[in-house]
Amino acid sequence: MSGLRQRQKADRHLRILEAAAGLFREHGYDAVKMEAIAAAAEVSIGTIYNYYRNKGDLLVAIVSLEVEEVLKAGEQVIAEPPDSPEDAVDALIGGYIAHSLHYLSKEMWRQAMAISTSQPDSPFGETYAALDLALARQSCALLAALQQKGLLSREADAARLGEVIFNNTNMNFTVFVKTEKMALGELRSLLRRQHEAVLAGLKP
Repeated sequence: MSGLRQRQKADRHLRILEAAAGLFREHGYDAVKMEAIAAAAEVSIGTIYNYYRNKGDLLVAIVSLEVEEVLKAGEQVIAEPPDSPEDAVDALIGGYIAHSLHYLSKEMWRQAMAISTSQPDSPFGETYAALDLALARQSCALLAALQQKGLLSREADAARLGEVIFNNTNMNFTVFVKTEKMALGELRSLLRRQHEAVLAGLKP
């Protein structure tokens, strides 16, 4: 019975998050009421408040869902990376980029970034920072894996190099979400060119 209850709880969580994500994308974060999310998820408003105190909690939960999925996909890239550092970094970072608008719109990302910046010590801000750190660590783990496989020079500082690649990705992603006309493909191509320059000369 406990297993069934856990599955039902997980299903409710997912229904609520998917309903919130859909409404935020369609109507904008500020315009959506918690009551509308409850109706779309087919749960009571009390059920939503049992899990989430406000829309900010819902938004960071959607960001968490997004990041958890790309981290899982990233683990597969690290386990079986392509045969060149450039292709491996592109596979990992490209996966982040390709999935970035699956649950969130650019407007939702801007809202999340604004809250995390203005309230860095809040649960939202701390969770957002922790997710960024997890992505940065995965970038470092990929570079270390490439060294272990002999695809990257032993002289390279994998940890610092991974941080540089992630920080560059994060900066350009911020520009992307601020620029409505910028497409995902444009961002990925830009990052590939920049990361190829960073990795130049680091092959064994």
